[in-house]
Formats: sequence, C-alpha cells, structure tokens
Amino acid sequence: MPIYRIAIGTVADASHPSALRAALAEFFSMVIFVFAGHGSGMAFSKLVARDSAPQSADGLIIAALSHGFALFVAVSVGANISGGHVNPAVTFGIFLGGNISFMRSIIYWIAQLLGSTVACMLLNYATGLEAPAFALSSGVSVSNALIFEIVMTFGLVYTVYATAVDPKRDNVGVVAPVAIGFMVAANILVGGAFDGASMNPAVSFGPAMVSWSWDHHWVYWVGPMTGAAVAAVVYDNLFIDHSHEPLDADDF
Repeated sequence: MPIYRIAIGTVADASHPSALRAALAEFFSMVIFVFAGHGSGMAFSKLVARDSAPQSADGLIIAALSHGFALFVAVSVGANISGGHVNPAVTFGIFLGGNISFMRSIIYWIAQLLGSTVACMLLNYATGLEAPAFALSSGVSVSNALIFEIVMTFGLVYTVYATAVDPKRDNVGVVAPVAIGFMVAANILVGGAFDGASMNPAVSFGPAMVSWSWDHHWVYWVGPMTGAAVAAVVYDNLFIDHSHEPLDADDF
C-alpha cells in the first residue's frame, strides 16, 4: 500500500459543508442500524421472558436477519452522501487505502459513536429496558474473542473493498449494500454465540455507554480495527490496479 496515498487532511477539510453533511448522514445511518439491530435483540429477550422459553438459536437467527437487513438499508441511504460506512472500522480501512482523509475520518467516527449512543438511549426510553452491552460468552477467552472480531471484520471490510472501493467494481458496486449486509448476517451466525459478533466499534460503544458496562470493551475496538487494517492492506496491494483513476474522497 503506497504510503503517499494516505492523506491526513486539514481542519478545513473536516469542516467543509460536504464533510459535515456526510458526518450527519453517518449519524442517521448509525441510528437506523443500531435501533433496528440492537432493538431486535431486546425485543426477543422480552418475548423470551414473557414466554419463559429461552430459544438462543432462534435469537441468533433473528439478530443475524435484523442486523443484515438494517445494515443494507443504513448503507444504502448513506451511500450517496457519506459512502455509507456505518462503522468506524470500515472508515479506518477506507482511510488506509487513501480514499478518505484522517481529519474527515475523525468526524465520521464522532458521528458514528454519537449515532449508536443516541439509538441506545432511544431504545432504553421506548422499551423501558436497558440496552445490553456486548460481552464474552461463558468459556470464551479474550484471545478467542479477539480472533473472532479480527477475522469477522476482515471479511466485512474485504467485502466493502471488493464491492464498493475497487475502481474495477463496475456493476458490482450496485449490490454492495446487499453483500455487506449479508456478510454481517453470516458473521453473526458464526460469532454471535461467542462474543456477540460486533465487527463495529460504534455498535459496541453505544450500549456500553448507556449501561456504563466496559468489561472487555477494548476487544471490540482492537479486533475490528485490526481486521479492517489487514483487509485494506491485503486488498489494496493484491487486487487494486493503481493505474486506474483513484476514487475521489466524496465517492466513498
């Protein structure tokens, strides 16, 4: 990955009206995603408590479907404005590929974290329940969870690069939100029973903030950021032909 392609940017770059509109789009996309995805888990927990018949497998399938559908919508509605990152790890991977400046990444991260927090606050108020923070399942070690988060996020960001960043994507880019949503849903089916399958630091941050529960929270930052970095480096170096015209920062 050519280091010269990584852009730091300026304060003016981050405060430009287009950057602020993009950050606002990230905020609303994150609210949509977390409210629907995390809210589905809270709704299922309420039904289980009412029926006194825990069905963890059913809950995992519901979580996968709700997160997959919600992410498909969240990415689609933000694509033309911010690129539809809806994930600090995705933004980090895009930054490493030289497609967004570091200063602009910062306002994306702030908007994403705020969106997740606001969504969880709304869920708390609307349901009367507390949005549960991500946690490791019984018998799952920190190293196990870290590997899960790295591998799952690698798959997610690799998919983002292949369908939305690669200049050769052509018509594949049209199905990018679908592919990204499916990747998240599939990963939840794999890792959801072990560590909740976050793949997204903002999705973990919101529930942790409103419940003030920070046990092993660093795993949900280090794992996704590491997986995103590896995916960006691998795809950018092995598969992107840099003789093509590079993406404009506003394109993704």
